[in-house]
Amino acid sequence: MLYQLSYLALPRDPSADPARATIAPPVSPSRQLFVLRHAKSSWDDPELDDRERPLAPRGRRATKALAEHIRAAGIEPAQVLCSSALRTQETLEGVAPAGEQLIEPELYSASAQEVLERLRRVPEEFPSVMVIGHNPTVQELVLELAGASTGSARDAELARIQRKFPTGALATLTFDCGWGELAPGCAQLVGFVRPKDLSR
Repeated sequence: MLYQLSYLALPRDPSADPARATIAPPVSPSRQLFVLRHAKSSWDDPELDDRERPLAPRGRRATKALAEHIRAAGIEPAQVLCSSALRTQETLEGVAPAGEQLIEPELYSASAQEVLERLRRVPEEFPSVMVIGHNPTVQELVLELAGASTGSARDAELARIQRKFPTGALATLTFDCGWGELAPGCAQLVGFVRPKDLSR
């Protein structure tokens, strides 16, 4: 990542006192968090363990639309954290985002707080992460992190998320702190797309 160091190019003032010179601290680059709920899953086999339920045909179509959206929007997470359930792994395979992909069994039943704690362990050099998980966890995570968003447009989006975070929906958040400092209210919601938005 390149940082603009334009102050180094300024002419030096020979009358300046070096002992009093100060260098501004580096500005933390904005980070991105993409929160994706798995696509629509199948309930055709009632005897199947919940972890083993695959995507329904509708869910597979949604992953194709999401994959196209992700490529068009230039979404390239440096790391992907995915639940070990079959439907989340099939969503990951269908969406095929860039970056290191980690399948984490703990995310299957994790609460929003537990996902937040996991995100705090993301290496600081990673500028972006995608989480592929389940409801109500992903919905609660987005609302918790972006609950302090201001502006009528963003408030309306948060209200829509509060009403429903459908299967295959993708929320994009940005924040300026490090991963280890990620906390409720510190992020801004900058995007929210549902599969039905992509089929119009």
